[in-house]
Amino acid sequence: MAKGYWIGRVDVHNEEGYKPYMAANPAIFQKFGGKFIVRGGKFTGVEGQSRSRNVVIEFPDYATALACYQSPEYQANVKVRQPHSIADLIIIEGHDSP
Repeated sequence: MAKGYWIGRVDVHNEEGYKPYMAANPAIFQKFGGKFIVRGGKFTGVEGQSRSRNVVIEFPDYATALACYQSPEYQANVKVRQPHSIADLIIIEGHDSP
C-alpha cells in the first residue's frame, strides 16, 4: 500500500506565536503514525515561487494522512498557526510500484 504524505510550504511572520503550533504537532502526528521526512533545511528554489520553510511528513497511507489533517486535534492547532503564518499544504498519495 502506498504511503501518504503532507507536503507543506510555510512563511512564518511571527516566530513566537508559531511556537505553540510546532510544539503541539509531534503528539498529533505520532497518534497517526506520521514522521518527518523533511523539516526545514537548506533548499534552492529553482522554479516557481517558494516559501521559507518546507516540510514533508510521511504517514502509513493516504487515508491516515487525510484523517490526521481532519482530526479535531490538528484542526484546533491550525487555528493556532494561521494568525502567525501563511501556508500551502497538500496531502498526496505516494508512488507504490517498483
